[in-house]
Formats: sequence, C-alpha cells, structure tokens
Amino acid sequence: MSLAAYEQLPQWMKDSISRQAWLELDGKRWQLSMKRLMDLMGALGLLIILVPVTGGIVLALASQGDGPILFRQTRIGRYGKPFTILKFRTMSPGSQCKGGLSVAGDQRVTPLGRVLRRYRLDELPQLVNVLRGEMSLVGPRPELPEFVQAYTPQMRSTLLLPVGMTSRASIRFRDEAKYLSVQNSQEVYLKRILPEKMAWNVDYLKNFSLIEDIKILLETLQCVMEME
Repeated sequence: MSLAAYEQLPQWMKDSISRQAWLELDGKRWQLSMKRLMDLMGALGLLIILVPVTGGIVLALASQGDGPILFRQTRIGRYGKPFTILKFRTMSPGSQCKGGLSVAGDQRVTPLGRVLRRYRLDELPQLVNVLRGEMSLVGPRPELPEFVQAYTPQMRSTLLLPVGMTSRASIRFRDEAKYLSVQNSQEVYLKRILPEKMAWNVDYLKNFSLIEDIKILLETLQCVMEME
C-alpha cells in the first residue's frame, strides 16, 4: 500500500491540491506500509472469527433460492481505479437496474436484507476486498463512478488513500437512506450528502495516521454495539 509516484497518477488527478496532499502523504510512507499490515492481519483475523456469522448468513441467503448470495458492483478505488465491491445481497434479484442508491422504505430490500443492513453485516464480504488490496479497513467509502465524476479537485485528492470499509463519514451517514426519497434521490445525494461526506473524507486525508485509523475502528465498533 505504498504511495505511487506523483508522475504515475492519472492526469485528471494532477492538480495543485492533489500535489500538496501527495507531498504530505509522502512523509507518511511508513504509516501507509503499517496500515497495509494492519489491514491484512485485521481482515484475516475477522474472517476467521466471524466464520459462524458469515456461514449463517450464507445459509440464510441460499435458503431463499431466489438469487445470488453476493452482490457485486463497480466502485472507484484508490487513484480512480475501478474495482468490484462485494456485499451480501440485501435486495430482490434485478434491483440493481433500478438505481444504485437505496432510499427510505426501499421496497427492493428483503426482510433479511433489512437485518443485514441494520447491523452492517452485508458488508462483511468486503474483508475479501481488503485482503486483495482493493480496500482498507479504514478509508473513504468507495463511490459509484457517476458520483466520482462530480468530485471537485479537493474531493479527488482523497483518492490518494485507499478506500475503506468504514470512516467517520460512513458513521455519520450510517442511516443515509432516510435522507433520500424515490423522486429525487440522486439530486439530494449529489447536492447535500456527498459534499458533507467528502468534507469528512478530506479531513481524514489531512489528518491521516495509524492512531486515527484505530480511533475510527473503535468508533465503528461502538456504533455497531449501540444499535438496537
């Protein structure tokens, strides 16, 4: 997870803002290396510990017999590279073609899917993304390609860090769907939610450190434990 040379960045990321952010991260290369080590150990350990949980979810989804167990979707990762994010399926088959955003009271979400989403269990397969090096345990949540196209230069600078399973932005917007309606979900997301989420992500980039990552992991654990 070392930092790529500035010259190797895609041309659309090369601007004064990203250059300054790159210079700051360049002085934290050892922390980026340790971050990768922490990701490998954490993801592997969690996958082993959570075998009974993931096994139960797989059996529950398989027993429904109406679709795949895993949901796959293209997201944008570090340096703007697309990758396939993994989740346990929470919607009825064919729902993806009706839009990438989930809204309040979304009828596409299955009863089991609501439980998985509430406790963030649908995101456990992303531990595989972490092992592959496509994601980190902590980092800005990966967005859909159409939303990344709307990034400002400051937002684009966050792509210098690996995208993650959790962040302060994702904790803040853990109930994101309640802010969205069927009629104007994409407009609300682009104009209201995305800018606020990215402000949190920009702050994370500016203050990146292993200590911050550990704090965010602990905050995430506390958040999950407090869910009713």
